[in-house]
Amino acid sequence: MTTQQDFRAMPTPAERAVADVPGPREHLTSPRTQAVLKIQQALVAGARELMAAEGAVELFQPLIGPVTDPGARGAKQVDVDYYGHQYKLMASAILYKQTSLVAFDKVFFIAPNVRLEPLETSSTHRHLAEFHQIDVEFACASRDDAIALAERVVRQAVRKALATQEDALRLIGRDTAKLSAFVEQPFEVLTHAEVLDRLGHPHDPGTEIGWQAEEFISGRAEAPFFIVDYPKGSRGFYDKEDPERPSTLMSFDLIAPESCGEICSGGERESDYVKIVTRMRETGENPAKYGWYLDVVREGIPGSAGFGIGLERLTRWVAGLDSVWQASAYPKVPGVVSP
Repeated sequence: MTTQQDFRAMPTPAERAVADVPGPREHLTSPRTQAVLKIQQALVAGARELMAAEGAVELFQPLIGPVTDPGARGAKQVDVDYYGHQYKLMASAILYKQTSLVAFDKVFFIAPNVRLEPLETSSTHRHLAEFHQIDVEFACASRDDAIALAERVVRQAVRKALATQEDALRLIGRDTAKLSAFVEQPFEVLTHAEVLDRLGHPHDPGTEIGWQAEEFISGRAEAPFFIVDYPKGSRGFYDKEDPERPSTLMSFDLIAPESCGEICSGGERESDYVKIVTRMRETGENPAKYGWYLDVVREGIPGSAGFGIGLERLTRWVAGLDSVWQASAYPKVPGVVSP
């Protein structure tokens, strides 16, 4: 991975062109779109095969609820009127994944999520206001367990696409040998501090790695790799702190090469009621809003670890697309009015 290069010459989000999304008929009748959607179907099939082999139960995430994931990194939540009550459209499955572990030890969802991303993300090639995630959670698992599982899921999904969608990959011009090589080697694991050191650019060590910096390191990566040890304060209240390093979270991201950036995020979860309430207050959340969730936690949920893989982002990387909207049948680009 080449790292000591200055990325300040990269265009800012404001300088990038807003995605020119075609109308539904033009988009859906395009042979390229049809090939991409077949590849995406194979990726989902591969993920489901792996999860079934792991003994996981597939559940269906609610689309609305009294609260949703607050850790959406700058995106706004969407309010809906639910019989006179203010509910939210789901921004992620995290709360439901954790509570579902009172029924099953291993669960996964393939679910839609809605986040009103800032308008400037319309030009990042990697953000959608509506997207799908392969969401996984295993009871009594560690962060390392989740990292290993995420790698297996991605590897199996890509292998399934290579095995069943060779014609579709060839039609869109994807180098299948290169794609296969990416997933046939172990994914490297780097710490947050190591990645910042490799950036060669000033960055606050106590914050997330921004999308522009992430794209920079992704463009110079030779294979997918994980980033671990994010600082406390950069993620949601549900991410567990390292007991030996209280300022460090037991979280991770998976970065795809070829400038695609993060395609998966996860970590080890906090399951202690008092610690969760404390973290909620530290992150500015009102515990009273999370009544149903905290009731389940108070009665006891297992410690767990899991992750969410952005399906459209995974498809973009596997298919070698210019932008994530090309991986959706009905793309919702932030700020762009569409069906």
